[in-house]
Amino acid sequence: MVFVLLTAVAYSVWLERKVSAHIQNRWGPTRVGPFGLLQPLADGVKFIFKEDLTQPHVYKPLYIAAPIIAVVFAISSIAVIPFGNWVDIGPWGTYLQITDLNIGLLVVLGITSMGVYGVALAGWSSNSKYALLGGLRASAQMISYEVSLGLSLVGVLIVTGSLSLREIVEAQRHLHWNILFQPVAFFIYLISAYAETNRTPFDLPEAESELVAGYHTEYSAMKFAMFFMAEYANMVTVACLATLMFFGGWLGPVFGPQILQMVLPVIWFCLKVFFFMFLYVWVRWTLPRFRYDQLMAFGWKVLLPLAVANIVVTALVVAWRA
Repeated sequence: MVFVLLTAVAYSVWLERKVSAHIQNRWGPTRVGPFGLLQPLADGVKFIFKEDLTQPHVYKPLYIAAPIIAVVFAISSIAVIPFGNWVDIGPWGTYLQITDLNIGLLVVLGITSMGVYGVALAGWSSNSKYALLGGLRASAQMISYEVSLGLSLVGVLIVTGSLSLREIVEAQRHLHWNILFQPVAFFIYLISAYAETNRTPFDLPEAESELVAGYHTEYSAMKFAMFFMAEYANMVTVACLATLMFFGGWLGPVFGPQILQMVLPVIWFCLKVFFFMFLYVWVRWTLPRFRYDQLMAFGWKVLLPLAVANIVVTALVVAWRA
């Protein structure tokens, strides 16, 4: 699963470069492999062999640990993400999931929230004013929008009555997808997810016009690449969670022989995740960046009250129908 996730991360970069190029009437990567498909491999080799510069003024232990923390927590969350239904393998059977926890959603939120430490420590340990400002911005932004993101999912939990990601998907059978009952929650989740992953129009921690590159200004070579690996891994996790919570996960039309019936749910799941990854890129190359005061005001004055109102209305409707 780590290999699959890292491959998805690499080709998410390729997807972003190709989609953004077509949006701007360009070609994107074309040289390495057909359609530039081997460009992620070339980029990985380049980062591995680039000179790794460490400035003398950094606090070295945390400077080295920061990108490791960011990547480890970004990758770890995939362990509880279910990506398919029950399959029979000879005399045995299994769910397509590494581990099935009855509090899977809480585990995902807990692990991904730890990623803020990598960003904050990178900014502080670099001992640079631009990196420090980027780290402070990231800490405030990610913590603020985590509140709205978490509250947006409470409405789904009230409707489905479970914290298990697999059970949440099973509750959406027969096209009873939660997006139909929780459109406001989905809107809040989507906006908060953009801010959580520091993506445009909420990429204030990396605003190059103000902070050079923000919290990773003093990083180079593979340590620099690790921050982007963490960012794209978080994008994949957020896309998986949106698919599971609002769009029925792996549920979809299943037909044909048994082998096709086992494969099709995984295909539906991957297609839904791909749609959200495409949406990430589309939004990045469409909307301009917010000012920082607008970013924080929107999180605390709009999304948070809206999320609380959605919880209250959902609870009243569920209690009335019961």
